[in-house]
Amino acid sequence: MQTKLTLRIDEKLIARAKKTARARGKSVSQMVAEYFVRLDSQRPIDPDQLPPTTLSLKGFLGSRDLSREDYRRYLEEKHR
Repeated sequence: MQTKLTLRIDEKLIARAKKTARARGKSVSQMVAEYFVRLDSQRPIDPDQLPPTTLSLKGFLGSRDLSREDYRRYLEEKHR
């Protein structure tokens, strides 16, 4: 069953949401509903639902504990 939800949102944000929805071929309501579904963090991730590229990278880093600082250093080296 669907029900109506009223939100108070800045006009500019609504305009951007409508533009984005139009570009995606969806309604703003569909986008909001999809966002709420994503908020459901209790639902375990089903590996079979992952895109093939993402699935192929799963576990790639193993147990390495990399920080933002590690990544920053990597990027600095890469772009020298």
